[in-house]
Amino acid sequence: MQLPLGPQTPAAIQLIRWIFSPMSFMDECVRRYGDIFTLNLGKNNQNLVFVSNPQALQQILTQDTRADFHAPGELNVLFKSLLGDNSVICLSGAQHQRQRQLMMPPFHGDRMRTYSHVITQITAETLAEVQIGQTFDVRTTTQTITLRVIMQAVFGLNRGERAEQLARLLSELLELGSSPLSVAMLYLPILQQEFGGIGPWAIQMRCQQAVDALIYAEIQERRSQPDFTRTDILSLLMAAQDEVGESMTDVELRDELMTLLVAGHETTATALAWALYWLHKLPAVRAKLVAELDRLGPDPDVTAVMKSPYLDAVCNETLRIYPVGMLTFPRVTTKAVNLAGRELPPNTIVLGSIYLTHHREDLYPQPNQFRPERFLDRHFSPFEFFPFGGGARRCIGSAFALLEMKLALAQILSQWELELVDQRDVHAKRRGLVTAPERSIQLRVKSQRSKVESNPNSIDRIAEDSQLTASEVAL
Repeated sequence: MQLPLGPQTPAAIQLIRWIFSPMSFMDECVRRYGDIFTLNLGKNNQNLVFVSNPQALQQILTQDTRADFHAPGELNVLFKSLLGDNSVICLSGAQHQRQRQLMMPPFHGDRMRTYSHVITQITAETLAEVQIGQTFDVRTTTQTITLRVIMQAVFGLNRGERAEQLARLLSELLELGSSPLSVAMLYLPILQQEFGGIGPWAIQMRCQQAVDALIYAEIQERRSQPDFTRTDILSLLMAAQDEVGESMTDVELRDELMTLLVAGHETTATALAWALYWLHKLPAVRAKLVAELDRLGPDPDVTAVMKSPYLDAVCNETLRIYPVGMLTFPRVTTKAVNLAGRELPPNTIVLGSIYLTHHREDLYPQPNQFRPERFLDRHFSPFEFFPFGGGARRCIGSAFALLEMKLALAQILSQWELELVDQRDVHAKRRGLVTAPERSIQLRVKSQRSKVESNPNSIDRIAEDSQLTASEVAL
């Protein structure tokens, strides 16, 4: 059997292109080799088959716990240095299933009431810090919002010395890991050298250790002073038990908390930044969304916001055009598999390209144009639009991410008039293991929109009044 065709350049060249310009590299490959091709990224990443064919993706993502494919966490080794061996991302089989089951309750629909209140309150507080006429960096602001939200949701901490230290160190750690050099260190372990404590890897590890110390201190404090009235995610995870009555260890808790802290704010912050860019880049799109939000009344309840069709379309189009995660987690063939007419041998590593699928001309005409209406005109299957991955490895926090994205956008657009400082186009680039805007997006605060009489069921009061169900926050 022969693997699908792909570039014949040396593995080192392919790896450099993958690290520095992954999207243009994938674009070039799909034009030349079609929607299934093979890359060779070196010793530990040889013969990676990239797939953007919806029928093939359906086969992969619906059979990843059956006979043809499996989804081993061991292949997600790039995440281990940050998230730990016990992260749900890095586990396989029964261990992976156990951790997913333990982590699911905090993301059930009936928990969204509390999270909704946190999101709207923190968004309002953060924007209130910006003065009329002032310019601000969009991604810095959205990252402040999402970090405060995740700190409150995960730890129940929004203020206090430990919360401030953890937020500062976590931001520093993610910034250290965002450069191409940091990505190269993940792909090339030989670069993970201390160099007398002054090398980039040593600096990153010291920051990681400081974050870990704060997380373990919080865990120990909770264990020594239990408070069964708390409803934050850490408290729920500490109380969760598996089928045989066992709870998570401190190390397991640390790794899952890091997973939630990193995946739960970095990705949503980027998606929010992109949404605000497109909405102010395209005034007609913004005007249409603001009109929809205004029709909901001065203080709409959270259910009405979540069901707003154009807001949903704007969020989906944002997640389509520049998906924060470019790829699904890898799957491996367990035997010889026929994938869209191509015979793959056993033990072939297969990755779904979210980015390439979201840019298929046959699915999304003029794919580089931001057009939310495409999500009103037709329904896309989970193998044509899948910003949160799919199958056994689908993102646990997808409902939370959509809830945060929609409520934060509704809050910002309903209360503020903003404008882009620089109208030049902004494109995506790699930021660590995800994507982000290639340069700073600056918005200026023009004015605050007037707010009329309050609604007792407003999103500012949903902690008491909203009745959000799981179906209303599911993708």
